[in-house]
Amino acid sequence: MSIKQISVFVENKPGALSAMTQVLAEQGVDMRALSLAETKDFGIVRIIVDKVYEATTALKDAGYVHSVTPVVGAAIPDAPGGLDQVLRVLSGAGVNVEYMYAFLGGKDVDHAYMIFRVEDPAAAEAAPASVTRSKIVCSSSFISASPSQQRKQVRDRVSCRTRRACQAAAQSRSRCRRAGV
Repeated sequence: MSIKQISVFVENKPGALSAMTQVLAEQGVDMRALSLAETKDFGIVRIIVDKVYEATTALKDAGYVHSVTPVVGAAIPDAPGGLDQVLRVLSGAGVNVEYMYAFLGGKDVDHAYMIFRVEDPAAAEAAPASVTRSKIVCSSSFISASPSQQRKQVRDRVSCRTRRACQAAAQSRSRCRRAGV
């Protein structure tokens, strides 16, 4: 199952982005990820939310032009080469990445989280399962989960396959604890 991303067209002027986020806030919609791409006159706000139906209804009622697009979410090891590993697997499976952006994973310091817009979400979902210790997470329940629930889902799904990777992950966690993160 893919994640639903909402793309909203917003005028490129002061206060326009705030007005759009206010519409969502008034409906109790939590934005889990956001990306903004602009042109001279308009911007495209790409968002992942916890309540897609409520968000799209509120945006429509407020007069915003928007669309819903399937995207793929991935938990990537927060280590040098983590993203490269996922991109190589996707490339090897013939999956083209049209665009991507990061989102916060709460206090999970062991993983970075990325949203990928790909031509074939099903192929992207299947590609890394047996090849990489990264996990493509294709569920709305992951995105709408609290950070602690996300960490548990990732721990349940992501395993280090080599001793070296496990040691690097342990060192990374230790450094972050010492830094108070």
